[in-house]
Amino acid sequence: MSTERQHTTSTHIGQKSSWTHPIYTKDQILAVRTAHRQAHTWQDKVALGTVRVLRWGMDFVSGYRPQTTNRNGLSRGYVMTEQKWITRFIFLESVAGVPGMVAGMLRHLKSIRRMRRDNGWIETLLEEAYNERMHLLTFLKLAEPGPSMRFMVLGAQWVFFSGFSIAYLISPQICHRFVGYLEEEAVITYSKAIQDLENGHLPAWGSLEAPAMAIKYWQMPEGQRCMRSLLLYVRADEAKHRDVNHALGNLDQNMDRNPFAARVQAQVQSAARSTGLRQLQGEDNQK
Repeated sequence: MSTERQHTTSTHIGQKSSWTHPIYTKDQILAVRTAHRQAHTWQDKVALGTVRVLRWGMDFVSGYRPQTTNRNGLSRGYVMTEQKWITRFIFLESVAGVPGMVAGMLRHLKSIRRMRRDNGWIETLLEEAYNERMHLLTFLKLAEPGPSMRFMVLGAQWVFFSGFSIAYLISPQICHRFVGYLEEEAVITYSKAIQDLENGHLPAWGSLEAPAMAIKYWQMPEGQRCMRSLLLYVRADEAKHRDVNHALGNLDQNMDRNPFAARVQAQVQSAARSTGLRQLQGEDNQK
């Protein structure tokens, strides 16, 4: 995969997005931390186990194995380069854009079929899919995937789309928990990349400015338009998806309203936002 791609695209008609990204403050993007929700029920364990299997496959395909040092001072893995990180990001975002679209589509069809409202779930799910696609398009400004990478993404998308669609028809709750755990892994991945960048292991990104489309989409202010800032913004999005999906996984999939789309009863709001996430510290961050 070539990483020499320029930040230029063909001329196109400007169009305002249906989903304007909320403006993050500097404190908000810096406050994001890795966190994990313990698997309590068998549904949680199924979701977590599936994510771990998927992560193994994704690590293998994208060549992801960041270097770590154990307590004896021995190093494992290898140093991730800019090209390896971009490959990881592109493959990750090509998969992450599927769940929101599948869930939104199936709930849309269900709403039509039952001739009743969806309690505000559809827009949140479609907005999530749109956001993940913007992540992918942003990273594609920095690298051009080769034929082999495109083929792997095509195969992974077909398998994942089919599997997730069937799974969502069977148990939406497990699927939202699955996405919550998947986003936990995404936050860890971007946190490691940010750490590598801050430690000087990614010199090519040290002075690289974020693509113009990223600056416009996240409304990045002057002085916060470097590659590090871009990764911080993307990580903040992934943390939001993590929290939202863990919250949706706590709700009654047929009766409860989406607390992130409308004002609802206080007890439902409280139950939804109690995601059960525990902040990771120390060695937990090396997972």
